[in-house]
Amino acid sequence: MASLVGSRVERKEDKRFLTGKGRYTSDINLANQTYAIFVRSPHARAQIKKLDISKAQKSSGVVSILTGSEIAEDKIGGLIAGWAIRSEDGTEMKCPANPPLAKDIVNFVGDPVAVVIADSLEEAKVAAEKVSVDYKVLKAVTSTADAMDGDTIHEGIDKNLCFDWLLGDRQKVKEAFEKADKVISIDIINNRLIPNAMEPRACLADYNSASEEITLYTTSQNPHLSRLIMSAFGNVSPEHKLRVVAPDVGGGFGSKINVYNEDIVCSWAAKKINRAIKWVAERSESFLTDIHGRDHVTHAELAVTNDGKFLGFKNETIANLGAYARVFGTVTPTYLFGPCATGVYEIPAAYSNVKAVFTNTAPVDAYRGAGRPEATYTIERLVEKASMELGIDKTELRMKNFPTAFPFKQTLVHTVDSGDYVAGMEKAKQMADYNGYEARRKDSESRGKLRGIGVSSYFEACGIAPSAAVMSLGCGVGLWESAEVRFNPTGQVTVYTGSHSHGQSHQTTFAQIAADELGVPIENIDIVHGDTDKGTFGMGTYGSRSLTVGGIAIVNACKKIVEKGKRVTAKMLEASPEDVEFKDGEFIVAK
Repeated sequence: MASLVGSRVERKEDKRFLTGKGRYTSDINLANQTYAIFVRSPHARAQIKKLDISKAQKSSGVVSILTGSEIAEDKIGGLIAGWAIRSEDGTEMKCPANPPLAKDIVNFVGDPVAVVIADSLEEAKVAAEKVSVDYKVLKAVTSTADAMDGDTIHEGIDKNLCFDWLLGDRQKVKEAFEKADKVISIDIINNRLIPNAMEPRACLADYNSASEEITLYTTSQNPHLSRLIMSAFGNVSPEHKLRVVAPDVGGGFGSKINVYNEDIVCSWAAKKINRAIKWVAERSESFLTDIHGRDHVTHAELAVTNDGKFLGFKNETIANLGAYARVFGTVTPTYLFGPCATGVYEIPAAYSNVKAVFTNTAPVDAYRGAGRPEATYTIERLVEKASMELGIDKTELRMKNFPTAFPFKQTLVHTVDSGDYVAGMEKAKQMADYNGYEARRKDSESRGKLRGIGVSSYFEACGIAPSAAVMSLGCGVGLWESAEVRFNPTGQVTVYTGSHSHGQSHQTTFAQIAADELGVPIENIDIVHGDTDKGTFGMGTYGSRSLTVGGIAIVNACKKIVEKGKRVTAKMLEASPEDVEFKDGEFIVAK
């Protein structure tokens, strides 16, 4: 039977998406549900002097109005930084508490201070306009570059510094630079980016008073992790009494990794009012409150010889965490950025120094590559500048410093098992007719047109998994993935995966894997994900890990079934398990 992996197949999820049958969080409605609108700070930094809800409470249809005082009284925990990072001197990072509803002070525009719950969405909006908040506006810190020189935002965090992290060897780098013929330096800003998925964030929380269970439907890339954080750190509900369901998710790109204020608040509030609560972000809310990406200010240097050999590299980066450190916020500019800082090149000595700072801006977390694009941008701009200053062709300079012996151990962390980067570059030059570029440029110039050609190499460390021993998840969960395969009596196969999809076509790709391993027709395989009550604990999808980690988990689960099948077959046919072969979905005894 021909392998389905790598073959052209009809995508299993396309029919329902193309016919409008997708089931997103905002599509779900429950009997007697209410609607939530959050009252948010219009200021980047301010003290809450007084919050008056008396007029809003009298508004038509209002069920409840809850504030930071009530959530604090119920001891509901806030949002957390999931990764513990130590500074170069060994001290622990400093992270402020991030309450789901601000009680005394707001720290970015959009910081929620109250939630209005009403019988209809329109009534909730009208009532929210009547909530009066008296703010004392404070001086805000918004500049990444100047954050350590600004006013202290969070009590006890000097210079707004979360950590001052180092990866690499400063002394070796110093010695390498002393031997250099030339030092190439750059100062770059990797600007802040705002995610904009087609589906805005949303949640629907439902409390069952009979079983004391909360069910949260939410736009999440990793519902199991959301349940863990909300139960273990948010104190919303015991884990076994909290079900998190992420149905179809319309894009995430990292912005839907996090547990958000609204998830916690609506789940807590649903229990208080004993009714379901629905919240769907307006596009302006998403713009303000979805986690942002990047926001680095970097100075980097490359030590080179006159003939173009790289000797050493260093970067000094200030990374903006925003007002608070979120789940992947601290690992993105460190262990996702630093190890990739030297790109695909042989550089004998290197270090990456990152100072993570707090500012009065929306929190920054993993987004679209998470650290890896920032690293690539830095090293590739350096190499491009080196090409110009040394007068060496940009492709030749790169190929001169590509590794040619594999496995290749990078200076910072990673080992690359195989590759032929020189051949790859030569092929790219051939396909682009690189040698004919100059003639094309002159021809364009003669017609008043400008023509350029860009070259870039990209190193990506992806598929975050248990081997990433340098990383430490603060909530004590290792990075791995799970899969469970069940055969139904009729021969249909259900694969439960801890991964999740927000547009990657997992229902097709995972089914291809299972079909190949089990010899079962792909149309007989269903993929189930996104529900913490179905299947075992999983880490969700991010960092290009779904196929490499989640897919391998499915392979391993299928192989266990095949091995068990061999033992069952051997007993039924009175043969030795070693003589049983499995091929194209059938067990046979070898002759």
